[in-house]
Amino acid sequence: MLSGWSLMIFFTILIIVMVWAVSKLRLHPFLAIMGAALLLALAALPLEDIPGSFSAGFAGTFSSLGLVIILGAMIGILLEKTGAALSMADFVVRVVGKKHPDIAMLIMGWIVSIPVFCDSGFVILNPIRKALARRTGYPAVTLAVALSAGLYTAHVFIPPTPGPVAAAGHLGLENNMLLVIGIGVLISIPVLLAGWLFAGWVGKRVTAEDNDTEISYQELIQSSGKLPPAWIAFLPIALPVILMAVKSVAALLKISGPLGKLINFSGTPMMALTGGLIIAIIMLFTSGKGEDFYKLADDTLKTVGPILFVTAGGGVLGKIISDAGIVSHIIKNIPGLSGFGVFFPFLIAAILKTSQGSSTVAITTTVGIMGVYSAENSLMAVLGLNTQLSAALTVMAIGAGAMTVSHANDSYFWVVTKFSNLKVQDGYRTQTLCTLVMGITAIVFIWLFEMLI
Repeated sequence: MLSGWSLMIFFTILIIVMVWAVSKLRLHPFLAIMGAALLLALAALPLEDIPGSFSAGFAGTFSSLGLVIILGAMIGILLEKTGAALSMADFVVRVVGKKHPDIAMLIMGWIVSIPVFCDSGFVILNPIRKALARRTGYPAVTLAVALSAGLYTAHVFIPPTPGPVAAAGHLGLENNMLLVIGIGVLISIPVLLAGWLFAGWVGKRVTAEDNDTEISYQELIQSSGKLPPAWIAFLPIALPVILMAVKSVAALLKISGPLGKLINFSGTPMMALTGGLIIAIIMLFTSGKGEDFYKLADDTLKTVGPILFVTAGGGVLGKIISDAGIVSHIIKNIPGLSGFGVFFPFLIAAILKTSQGSSTVAITTTVGIMGVYSAENSLMAVLGLNTQLSAALTVMAIGAGAMTVSHANDSYFWVVTKFSNLKVQDGYRTQTLCTLVMGITAIVFIWLFEMLI
């Protein structure tokens, strides 16, 4: 079996081969990730231990993220079907002002992506983006990039999105999601600003093919029938965040007894999202579209299936990396590691993101390497990230790496490019470059925050 530097070199070669297989051979990311995990396991683990490591990595990821992904996707599709997404968008447009549709799409994307995968969020909000572009005469590319930036920011920073939930849980912050949400909102501000500025800049330099058959914004509103009031439309998103925040406050105040148990139960990500889903289902039935519920649920499961398997594959790879002793070798043989701070998890997540495409896989794999912040033998302790606030900043640093960068091996790249009517080369000039700008902006501000605490 390989160990030490020979194992590190073999692992590096595996990552390069995995990148090549996904990007050049068009091998499905799940197969590429699982293949890399199997080869690494065969090289570093006793044969009798490999099945257990695979099962633990796969099952552990499914148990912590599977239902969170499914529930978030179902909320998203119900927000679209009930007109709640359009109601929220109309509210944001009225608050921000019709002269700033780019800011409206940026904020709208950020809000919707809190429980919903960014891929699904872009599909849901894209008709609104196109209608706003036609109504205001704003560059369509500017609105597309702004929407993508808003969606992506919440996707990697704000629970109950699966990636940040997994990161917080694996690092030991499962009882303090309020801290993670608060830091995520704070870090989102400069990242959103960077995305907005880039969208305005690139929208003047890249054009998209126009589609004259698209209806206007007013026609889109009228064709959707009676929309739910804005406060109800926001509730499926707001309720999970509130429940998780209340759980964190209750843990801080050490509330016990029946009330404490109830708060703890309802504030877990799975139950909090279930509450949001129940509200969305009620909206569906009260809007007279209850007969569509079975088909919507079936379509949702078909959509999230590939996401679930790729994410679980990342969990397997992270487990094998941990069991193979790569982490312990890094701790023992890289001098001055404590000086890297939040930059180390950022770089690991960025390498994994760029290599295999999925932000969620990059996050789950990186946190598997980092370990629990309170454990003395974890990378978190070696890096000096052994407080709850440092752990929350580590969640942000991993999220920043997981958005750097989105390119051809990322499903979100193709969603944004296709639905924005962009050529592939223009996708690199917009989506890829924007995620680079946002990721670098994020880690700079996270580092500054770390210096101040």
